[in-house]
Amino acid sequence: MLFRSCCALLGLFALAACNPSAPEASGETAVAATEGPAKVEVRGDSTGYGLFVDGEPFYIKGAGLEFGDVEALAAHGANSFRTWRTDNGEATGKEVLDRAHAAGLMVTMGLEIAREREGQGRGVFGFDYDDEEAVAAQLERVRAEVMELKDHPALLMWGIGNELNLGADNPAVWDAVNGISEMIHEVDPNHPTTTMLAGIGPELVEDIRERAPSLDLLSIQMYADIENLPQRIADAGWDGPLVITEWGATGHWEVPTTPWGAPIENNSSVKADLYGSRYRTAILSNREQILGSYVFLWGQKQERTDTWYGMFLASGEETESIGTMEELWTEKVPANRAPRLDAVTLDGRGALDAIQLDPGQTVPAAVSSSDPDGDGLRYRWEVREEQKDLSEGGDDESVPQLIPGSIDAPEAAEVAVTAPETPGAYRLFVYVFDGQNHAAHANIPFHVGDYEPVD
Repeated sequence: MLFRSCCALLGLFALAACNPSAPEASGETAVAATEGPAKVEVRGDSTGYGLFVDGEPFYIKGAGLEFGDVEALAAHGANSFRTWRTDNGEATGKEVLDRAHAAGLMVTMGLEIAREREGQGRGVFGFDYDDEEAVAAQLERVRAEVMELKDHPALLMWGIGNELNLGADNPAVWDAVNGISEMIHEVDPNHPTTTMLAGIGPELVEDIRERAPSLDLLSIQMYADIENLPQRIADAGWDGPLVITEWGATGHWEVPTTPWGAPIENNSSVKADLYGSRYRTAILSNREQILGSYVFLWGQKQERTDTWYGMFLASGEETESIGTMEELWTEKVPANRAPRLDAVTLDGRGALDAIQLDPGQTVPAAVSSSDPDGDGLRYRWEVREEQKDLSEGGDDESVPQLIPGSIDAPEAAEVAVTAPETPGAYRLFVYVFDGQNHAAHANIPFHVGDYEPVD
């Protein structure tokens, strides 16, 4: 069977022990008290599933984190985070786990697995899963990573690869995933295995059932479509345990675009509201099957814009979505909250208005915002080129060129914006700061000169 449930291994359980929604299983542990490995189990049957750490129920309240602030995550009420690889380029896997343990967090540790699709950035792309020697070499590389980290007390589970189904055609990838999962269960009896999937569907579930039965649970990654998660799970025919390992802002592939193809990003307050509604309706509503989730991203990254997916600004300030998650995790309103952003206009128009300017034309821009705690606000505006270095699947992107001298008095709520002399696609950004390490943000794409419509 696909999941290695404790019920199946030990025989009949009392229903309350297996069902995470039962009163006896409603608590949520912190990290294991011992310095040895925690015993982590997926328990359950057709009535419900739960994750247990050293015998105590553990519902994942977490975030995706690679270079982010571990201590801040704990302070905001989370109990776990996930990684994408054992060595993120700045810290080793052991250093990551040590830091998590010191903060009272547990880690779903990612194992970097080669992708069949072409891509850029870290990892191996264009991998041939019919190459038996390469597959065997990957298995041995992963074995060494597992052996090094398997006994750490902050380890929660192993994540075998990230979105290996994205842009892939060869189902043999799941044979390789199964081989890795079987290897892990041989050398590490204490931690479950999963694999992170881009979405879920009947064919994908059937491939994994047939080819990767060693996995203990599945992990799903969805953005705006997470609002349809219950139906997606039902349509896929999956009745086993799940974790949602990426969810958050509406994806850049899911939003309206300008006639020249620029995606229109929600402002930070719209995002925060969506984080709250999506968590309640898609994740908390199915605690019998979903063992918790990791919101994306506890940090900052450049993907289409520098604000699209990160919950922090590049300068370190927290956005409103962090306060939303703190309230959801702790059921308490944060002591100080981020500014609310009501509207941003360029030449009296909004992001959906396909704004076209002449080279060198000067027009007004304004932001309307407020602070729920009455903190004084300050502003920063900038113009950048539209992103041209487009990635797939979260691969690395370069930071678009800043256009200096485009904003008159860039620290005011109302400014004058002078369009660049060079025709092309650009984006106006505004950031609102409360002086308490919180910020709001929004941007408006615009085009200088004529453009070719994109179908």
